[in-house]
Amino acid sequence: MEVEKRLAEFVTQTQYEDLPPVTVNFTKNLILGIVGTAVAGATQPDTSIVVNLVQEWGGKEEATVFVYGGKVPAYNAAFVNSIMARALDYEDGMPPGVHIGASVIPTSFAAAELAGGCSGKEFISAVTLGSEVTAKLALCSFFDGFDPTGIVSVMGAAAAAGRIMGLSLTQARDTLALAFNRSGGSFQSNIDGSLAVTAIQGFASQNAIICAQLAQRGITGPKNFMEGIYGYLHLYGKDKFTPEDLTRDLGKTFLFHNALCKKYPSCGCTLSSTHAALELVKEHDFSPEDVARIEVRLTPYCHKLVGHNFKMGDNPRVDAQFNVQYCVANAILRRGSQLEHFEESSIRDPKIVELVERVAVIPDSSLEEPGVECTLGSNVKIFTKSKVVYEKMVKAAPGMPKNPLTNEEHREHFKDCMHYARKPLSVENSNQIVSIIDKLEDAKDVRSLMSLLT
Repeated sequence: MEVEKRLAEFVTQTQYEDLPPVTVNFTKNLILGIVGTAVAGATQPDTSIVVNLVQEWGGKEEATVFVYGGKVPAYNAAFVNSIMARALDYEDGMPPGVHIGASVIPTSFAAAELAGGCSGKEFISAVTLGSEVTAKLALCSFFDGFDPTGIVSVMGAAAAAGRIMGLSLTQARDTLALAFNRSGGSFQSNIDGSLAVTAIQGFASQNAIICAQLAQRGITGPKNFMEGIYGYLHLYGKDKFTPEDLTRDLGKTFLFHNALCKKYPSCGCTLSSTHAALELVKEHDFSPEDVARIEVRLTPYCHKLVGHNFKMGDNPRVDAQFNVQYCVANAILRRGSQLEHFEESSIRDPKIVELVERVAVIPDSSLEEPGVECTLGSNVKIFTKSKVVYEKMVKAAPGMPKNPLTNEEHREHFKDCMHYARKPLSVENSNQIVSIIDKLEDAKDVRSLMSLLT
């Protein structure tokens, strides 16, 4: 039970003053990014359906529904707000496919309202600690087709909620243990272009609040949920990791810095290919009509997720977000990769449909980095009709840990989301949100953001 206790101690006892300044800054950028993507994603079809549903469910008025306003039970606010944050796939992510912020941050806001308030410092601490629990678990796992978000983000979000709700050490351990029992989700949702992709994000957050509330009231979870015979390290770690792997340097280094913050609104496995295509267009100024064929090489892991032949199903945006053929063709045709490019009208454009057919995607194990389950590098080769060949290898697209966005680029991401939003916030509210999050450690109560978000 030592590793379980150590995780609970990390969540309950780490103080804001223990966090390195670079980590605090990274956390604030994640928060700004999630607020932006939630506002931008608030009117997507799946989001609108869930907003209507949670309003129909009704219940105790505990936490705010972003953009639309009104209060619902905290677990349902976390549910719908997380779906908003994930709806456009423009938020942070971490290999091999964990979406941390879209659960940890909306859950933390809901928990702050449920708890009757939360200081900026405590909110930063909770988001940081919950994100780090998520990252630690992700790096001690072999998901093998399980959706990493559904497996580990529920535990990180539960840790953050428990911290904000002031749970004791024992209650925090039980919260994590209960959340372990709510882990689930499959990458088949992504491959099939289903709206379950965003629903899984919501399930993780909803269950996180419920688990914290259950633990607060004395419902216990398995004490050996990590290293027991049927614990996490067996089920998801395949007995390849030790408790020491999970707790090594815990609180000294922060692995959630490995999260990528997206410059382009599509799956992380498409980002390097998108950037390579954009760089080639910029460097050589060729037109789509000049292209005879395109060859995209991905690691086998990424190929399984985004390398299938593009076809439109019931949810064209999801189909396009999780398909590298579309993302590369889009970058060449439109010389950019923007939120508007993933709307159905853009996806059905005959010009891009025709260009997509010229893109071949090849799995290439030589792109893999030793010891890394999900390497995101890509090689793109353009064969022109005039027999000229252009080639670009991108190991780290903008926003990846080895090529991070600047603070100004994070603000540009937020502005991009505000520009795209179909239920936009006022310019004054948007500017206030940026200002508050920039100095969030000075905020007396993060609930002040709620009135600006509706």
